[in-house]
Amino acid sequence: MIQGGGRGVRRPALIAVVTVAVLGLSACGGSGSSGSSADTGAGSVAGLPVTHFESGLKSGAPTPDLNVRNAAGTEDDKLATAAIADVQAYWTEQFPANFDGQQFKPVKSLLSYDAKRDTQKTECGSVKGLVNAFYCPPDDSVAWDRGVLLPSLRERFGPMSVVTVLAHEFGHAIQYRLGEKAGVTKSTPTVVKEQQADCFAGGYFRWVAEDKSKFYRVSTAEGLNQVMASMFFIRDSAGTSGSDQQAHGTAFDRTYAFQAGFAKGPKECAAMNAENVKARLTERPFDKGDKGKGDEKLNTQMVAMLKKSLDEAFKGAGVAAPEIVDQGGNCSGGKSTPPASYCADNNTVSIDLAKLNQIAQPVDRRAEQKGQVRGGMGDFAAFAEVASRYALGIQKGVGASLDNPNAGLRTACLVGAWASATSKPGQTLRLSAGDLDEAIADLLMPESLISSDVNGKRPDSGFDRVESLRKGYLEGSSVCSTQYG
Repeated sequence: MIQGGGRGVRRPALIAVVTVAVLGLSACGGSGSSGSSADTGAGSVAGLPVTHFESGLKSGAPTPDLNVRNAAGTEDDKLATAAIADVQAYWTEQFPANFDGQQFKPVKSLLSYDAKRDTQKTECGSVKGLVNAFYCPPDDSVAWDRGVLLPSLRERFGPMSVVTVLAHEFGHAIQYRLGEKAGVTKSTPTVVKEQQADCFAGGYFRWVAEDKSKFYRVSTAEGLNQVMASMFFIRDSAGTSGSDQQAHGTAFDRTYAFQAGFAKGPKECAAMNAENVKARLTERPFDKGDKGKGDEKLNTQMVAMLKKSLDEAFKGAGVAAPEIVDQGGNCSGGKSTPPASYCADNNTVSIDLAKLNQIAQPVDRRAEQKGQVRGGMGDFAAFAEVASRYALGIQKGVGASLDNPNAGLRTACLVGAWASATSKPGQTLRLSAGDLDEAIADLLMPESLISSDVNGKRPDSGFDRVESLRKGYLEGSSVCSTQYG
């Protein structure tokens, strides 16, 4: 985040709507209520049950009958080849079902290579030193780096991350097969093509989650969490412009597209175009005044500014705002969820500033891309954790439940609505490029507070956690009560 400022500036829209949205939560009852007036998705993932099992190749999966040039028979080659066979089986079924009976044609060639030593060529150029996976339109081929890219993804995120990358690249092959039906031309912005490919990958993973695949199985909890975390890993660097010729999208944007495909299918993906993608795209360069490139030091001064920002945003609720105190992140009475806890007995948010500061350390992208874990998740991840505990205080003030199945999702939604409010000029704190990705990274962590209830319990499904934050950000605080009441 960056420091805002300016007196007499119009306050964000959240202030105007939060009175209706948050006060509407009072119908849920007080703390301890477990009832829910709507199917919010807390117990499902886009209509599918929440499942827990090891994701990856099925036991006894068939050997793909595919010719892969330069294949080495490594574990990653086996995963990639099975992924291509599986994705082609999906599109053989879904292509005619979704696009006027049009028959699907497999890609013409496949190439495996090691970026550290191989020099094979495609119609798109040499693969020497190319740590990537790609679809090449001129020769209708899909290629992947088995030497660096796929092993690093698999080791960090599990085998389904390899499948994610290949399903995305195959999405580009689908674009070329659809032609006008996908609305893709030479002038289509790259980021739109990438969003479509992410969306097509989401549709494929829905099919796998429904147990229609001969090769793979994926759980809707830990499995999809890893899939979306791998999309965070291959996000654009913070500060990239959405109009950049090489832009693929932020993690926030990419997970949106993936989830749209998972929930709504291929037709939704083909309907993505420059107009509707641009309307929701969060990718943008850093502001000229953003000297810290999106990362502020988390100290007592910044905590005070965070408090002021939250007070401004939730003033319309008409309830006593929680105080934020550095008292080790624990509550003297009731449940503690360090490094930040909402203490209902005295309406305070107790924080452990030192531990939050560790979370707030900038992401080390170079180390991240080498599979090394260094630094933290960025300042907004820490700010959002504190904001989530503050939002619980506001909800308590209006009589909303703090520990029912929807409380965590409602809380994440309100954090998203607050983040949207801070994106406007003139605020005490303003959203910076990359901040939303930091929130996504936090949400996909098993111990994240952003989508947890007052006791620290969070939905098992990262899919639901990310979706609830996004809904608040894109649709405003009113959806937080209507969907997560």
